[in-house]
Amino acid sequence: MRNLTLKVESRSWPLRQTFSISRGSRDHVEVVCVSLGDGINEGRGECVPYARYGETVKGVMQEISALEGDLHTGLDRKALQTRLPPGAARNALDCAFWDLEAARSGKPVWQLAKLPQPTPALTAYTISLGCPETMAEAARKAASYPLLKLKLGGDGDAERIEAISNAVPQARLIADANEAWTQENFAPLMKACAKAGVEVIEQPLPANEDEALVDLERPVPLCADESIHTIKDLERLEPLYDMINIKLDKTGGLTGAIKLAEQAKVMGLDIMIGCMVGSSLAMAPAALLAPLAAYTDLDAPLLLGRDQDCPMVYEGAIMQPPPCALWGC
Repeated sequence: MRNLTLKVESRSWPLRQTFSISRGSRDHVEVVCVSLGDGINEGRGECVPYARYGETVKGVMQEISALEGDLHTGLDRKALQTRLPPGAARNALDCAFWDLEAARSGKPVWQLAKLPQPTPALTAYTISLGCPETMAEAARKAASYPLLKLKLGGDGDAERIEAISNAVPQARLIADANEAWTQENFAPLMKACAKAGVEVIEQPLPANEDEALVDLERPVPLCADESIHTIKDLERLEPLYDMINIKLDKTGGLTGAIKLAEQAKVMGLDIMIGCMVGSSLAMAPAALLAPLAAYTDLDAPLLLGRDQDCPMVYEGAIMQPPPCALWGC
């Protein structure tokens, strides 16, 4: 792919309401959008720079823009995998390459990538971190969503879990601690989750304390999130977790995500397909992995106050395959 033109821009998407996790709160999300063109066809991608991994919008845009000359002289998706490290910048470009390849070939990305044909998928719906009463009320308002994902924060989590379980006893629950638990409160909080029927808990301990999980009983399955980025992390994490959360902004795009998913399956690890909070353009590539996943957590467009002109379609909690006018065909 020679003589490709590159466009890079930042966009801000408002949220319907303040979104909080253990590391902080926000009322909008900042993303980076990429467009690759050959004069006839165009491919697009979006990434969400994440401060937890040392990323900024400005820094990611600079990483991408620095490759403009390489794109003119033949940089392709395969070469990109070693040209940039895994992360948001590579994700936006990788997904734009896939979209461009689909446009050029007339074949959808799922066929090009040898993935199952996408079908409607149940997505989790996120309940933002707050006090027990606030989270319970949010869960009641979201009672039409059968699978709720609870953002936890450490102290007070037992009360949050109990309040939500009482508020929506019919709902299936998964939980995401975002590294907020400690080795000291791990056991009682796991007990509270087990009592409430929580199906899986994401990243209870900080990523640099993973090894402690070897000696801790886990009556509820655990899912690695902040600890898992690429296929290189699997060997260390396999004895510590039951599942991994694959996010394209961590793997560096769909290419790396596919490799990670395939190897995780070989190793007997279940998969969750997750996302940072971004627009439908960021969800579309990840949605192609939903048929491989035990859990799909791609509800970000439901949290936005405004989205792409041709967005992902959600019929309640059921996410439809990406529309062709958005990405991937």
